[in-house]
Order: sequence, then C-alpha cells, then structure tokens
Amino acid sequence: MLRVGLTGGIASGKSAVAARLAELGAVVIDADVLAREVVDAGTDGLAEIVTAFGSELLDATGNLDRRAMARRVFGDPAARARLEAIIHPRVRQRGTELESAAGADAVVAHDIPLLVETGQGARFDVVLVVDVPEAVQLRRLVAGRGMEEAEARARITAQATREQRLAEADIVIDNSGTREDLRQRVTEVFDELWKSV
Repeated sequence: MLRVGLTGGIASGKSAVAARLAELGAVVIDADVLAREVVDAGTDGLAEIVTAFGSELLDATGNLDRRAMARRVFGDPAARARLEAIIHPRVRQRGTELESAAGADAVVAHDIPLLVETGQGARFDVVLVVDVPEAVQLRRLVAGRGMEEAEARARITAQATREQRLAEADIVIDNSGTREDLRQRVTEVFDELWKSV
C-alpha cells in the first residue's frame, strides 16, 4: 500500500485531482466528507460542538449550520482550534478504518485540506500538493463560489501559505492550466505512484 497525503489551498482544484485519482483506481479518503460525517445529527461529535459553542449553531432540523460555524471560527484562531480538536481526531480515526479496508497493493490518497496546518505530512509515504497562485484562488472563490472578496481573502489567510505547502510537497501538481492539462498531469503522477506500490 502506498499512502498519499493530498492537499492544496482552497480553490486550488484539489477535489478535481482527487476525483481523477479515483477514476484511475486510487482509493480516495476525503477528510471533508468525513468531517461532515463525524458531526452528523446524533453523533457525539455534534454533541461536543454544541457543548463548546452553543445550540445557536444548529439549524432548524438539528444539524450543524456549517456557514454559521465557519463565520464563527474563521476570524477567531482560538475557536477554530477548539473546533479542530473536536473534529480532527474523529476524522483521522475514520480515515484509518477506511484505509484498513483497502488492499495491500492500493494507492490510498487521503484528501486533507489542512494537512500542512495540522502537521500530518510525516504520516504519509508521499505528500502531493495541488498548487495555484493566490490570485487564482481569489478569482475562483469570488467568481466561482460567489464569496465576497474579504471573505475569500480570510479563507485563504486562515490556511497555510503557498510556500509552506510547497515546502512539504514530494510532488507538486500545478493547476493553473486547463482541465485537460490537469487530467494529464494527474495521470502521469498516478502512473509514478503506482510503480511505487
């Protein structure tokens, strides 16, 4: 088994890379999906969030209001750290369970947006970073996701810098080109990884 840590800044195209890796046969474990799963209604993760932050962060159906939670923590490093201390251990545990189910000859890509920020690079055989300039991130967040520029900048600033991510990278995928360029580069990278299994 080859364990790959896949990361990239917000709006870098990391999800597109993960999707292509899955098409090519990698087992992709998406930390964002797991982060939602571990705080679903009725979970101990959601109960702990309510204890830490209050029930006003629940929507009318009793689920976590993710937008309200994001607004609450992105400008407050202490609140963000408290939220991460609730979610991250649960996500890691669930990711380990899913990885255990993969075959011995699998390429397992853990899609982790905050891999660098949480110091997880050493857990993996290879760290794969999807990279774009900050100006591209900003344009994609404002034009593609409808964020206000100030919110987009705050989201970018809340993550590791581009330089910090690149310093952790074993392999870099530049996603400032076309979608076809990206698909081709991911295929090349997957072929390299497969040879390492």
